[in-house]
Amino acid sequence: MSTEPEVDEFMAALEHPHKAGVQRLRVAILGADPGITEHIKWKAPSFVYGGEDRVTFKLHPPRRIELVFHRGVKVRADADEFAFDDPAGLLEWKSGDRAVAAFADGAEAAEREAELVELVRRWVRA
Repeated sequence: MSTEPEVDEFMAALEHPHKAGVQRLRVAILGADPGITEHIKWKAPSFVYGGEDRVTFKLHPPRRIELVFHRGVKVRADADEFAFDDPAGLLEWKSGDRAVAAFADGAEAAEREAELVELVRRWVRA
């Protein structure tokens, strides 16, 4: 796993009440699969697999830690037929192929980290 300097700089300057939890999940997501890379998108760390953004932090408003699970920049034509199993119940579906995983704070994120990593591992290939 390697981090990108652009994201390292962003994280160093980030003012967020759950910064430690965001950093912890950032490292965990990067370690989920060797094909995952990162950059900044939507003014937050975003994770790319196969050339497409797949998971992006939503940092504002900063009430909790949120991760947007998506299948690229635009909703895909097959969004209505897309199906994804979430046995941990982490995802709140926003549309056919977009969902949000939210954690109240860094402690909850740490408790559910293994489930999140498994979810990311499967999501990036979906």
